[in-house]
Amino acid sequence: MRRILKMAVITMLAMLAVLFLAGCTSQKESVTPGRQGETKELQVFAGAASKPPLEEIATLFMQKYGVKVNLTFGGSGTVLSQMKLSRQGDIYIPGSSDFMEMAKKEGVVDPKTEQILVYLIPAINVPKGNPQGIRSLNDLARPGMRVGLARPETVCVGLYGVEILEKAGLADKVKKNIVTYAESCEKTANLVALKQVDAVMGWDVFQKWDPAKIETIYLPPEQVTRIGYIPAAISSFSQQKELAALFLAFLTSEQGKEVFRKYGYLGSVEEARKFAPEAPVGGEYQLPAGWR
Repeated sequence: MRRILKMAVITMLAMLAVLFLAGCTSQKESVTPGRQGETKELQVFAGAASKPPLEEIATLFMQKYGVKVNLTFGGSGTVLSQMKLSRQGDIYIPGSSDFMEMAKKEGVVDPKTEQILVYLIPAINVPKGNPQGIRSLNDLARPGMRVGLARPETVCVGLYGVEILEKAGLADKVKKNIVTYAESCEKTANLVALKQVDAVMGWDVFQKWDPAKIETIYLPPEQVTRIGYIPAAISSFSQQKELAALFLAFLTSEQGKEVFRKYGYLGSVEEARKFAPEAPVGGEYQLPAGWR
C-alpha cells in the first residue's frame, strides 16, 4: 500500500514539473522571438521627422520583446542612399510619401508592407515668442529676414517648403533670405531652437519637440499644398522579415500610436484635414531644377 502511494506521489510531482516547464517555455516564446538565448536586433533607417517618438517606441519594444532596435536617422533621401549602398536594413521610415515612392520604385522596400504611421502639417516655425512678428509666408520675404530650410533634395520637410513657396509665388523672394540649408528635420528644428534663424519652413510638430524654444505658425488652409504623412515598410534587404513585421505591427498598435500622440503627431487623416480640408494627402512633388 505504501509503495503504491509513494509511486502515485512521484508520478504527480513529475506531471507538475512538466506542466511548470511547459508554462515557462510558453511565456518565454510569447515575449522573445527567436531561439532561447539568441540576441535579436533590427536595423531601422528613418527620416529624423519621426526621431523623438521612434526612440521611445524602440525602448518599449526592447522591454516587451527583448529585441534591440538600432535606429539610423538623417534626411530621408540620405538614409535611403545608405540602405541602397550597404544593402542592409530591416525597415525604412521616411518623413513623407515622396521618398517612400522613390524607395518602392527602386525596389528597396516591399510595397505590400507599407503602413501609414501618422500625419504631418507643413508650417512656419519660429523661436519662442516670435521675436520678428512673423505671421505669414510674405513675412519670410521681408528684407533682412534670416530663413532656414532643409535640403529639399534629401529632406522631406525641405521639399514641402519649396513646394509651398513655389505655389505661393514667393520662391525667388524668400530664397534670397535663406541663410542655411539643414541636413535633416532635427537640424531644421534646432536652427529655430538655437535662434540661428528667424524662421524655418518646417512641420507643425516641431513645437511639440521643444515647446520652450519653438513656436509654430500655421499656414492658411489654401496654402497647404499637401498633407504629409510618415510611412513605414519592410526592406527588401531584410533577412528577418517576421521580426520586422512584428516591429511594424508594434508601431501601428495602440501603444505605438499613444507615443506618437504624446509628441503631437496626428493619428488620422480626419485630424489633419482640420488644418487643410481641401489639401491632397501624400503624393509626390518634383523638385524644380533651380533648387537642386
